[in-house]
Amino acid sequence: MGNGDESGGGGDAGTAGASARLQKLFEGHRLTPTQRRIAHCMVRRAGDAPFLSSVELAELAGVSQPSVTRFAVALGFDGYPALRKHLREVAPQERAEGADAYNEYQQAVQAEIENLRHLAAALADPRPVERAGRLLAASRPMPVLGLRAASAQARGFAYFAAKVHPDVRLLDEGGTMLADRLDAARRAGATALLCFALPRHPREVVEALGHAREAGLSVVTVADSAFAPVAALSDVLLPAAVGTGLAFDTACAPMMLGRALLESMCDALPDAQARLEDFDAQATARGLFVE
Repeated sequence: MGNGDESGGGGDAGTAGASARLQKLFEGHRLTPTQRRIAHCMVRRAGDAPFLSSVELAELAGVSQPSVTRFAVALGFDGYPALRKHLREVAPQERAEGADAYNEYQQAVQAEIENLRHLAAALADPRPVERAGRLLAASRPMPVLGLRAASAQARGFAYFAAKVHPDVRLLDEGGTMLADRLDAARRAGATALLCFALPRHPREVVEALGHAREAGLSVVTVADSAFAPVAALSDVLLPAAVGTGLAFDTACAPMMLGRALLESMCDALPDAQARLEDFDAQATARGLFVE
């Protein structure tokens, strides 16, 4: 996705701009999974990144301190101090005030708000989402893949998509049948697949996307990071960070991005509005909802 507009005077714009600059710094480098994890952590904590020690960054990313050093070297710096010096020179910022005053639940909510701000900045360039919407709208049927932690996102998207798309196929279970179901969708005429890929990334998802690409399907992926393991297997990658402040990850930004993708798909389906109106009429006639 595009990095969005970095102009403007507010702190939100500054944080979003710092995230965009970090992402641009990391692009083009072949990073290991551990290094991708560090990069993702730095993008998520863009406002604090220039002030973090290597030990602090290692703790936040859940890696070893030597891994942080190797990460900096992989980016072309002599070591982590040189990387941090570079970050302070290109984007001098003050550490967010009052952050330490929040309890752990408030911190988790604030982190999700920050993730949504980053997503809003990325959506300043709507072209990737619009392209993805056209690909999915044209696919008959349209398979939607999401395993384990991502199954809820896939199921929610498929539920709403089925109201406007004539043939949605939810793939939320792994196993040996998954490749068969992908092949069946391709034989039935599918041209594109939507995948929700969230950490921890199941090996089956990576294998399924490889199989889908070999079968000739275009892959649209909503992932937690531009450095996710599925990035290389995606024709259109739409990143939206997850929150990691609680025992279990939170996925407000990926859900919001999924709804934006639904909107784009509706725009590309000429009869979407008619289908929605027909559903509303049937729901009223059947008394489906309590008024």
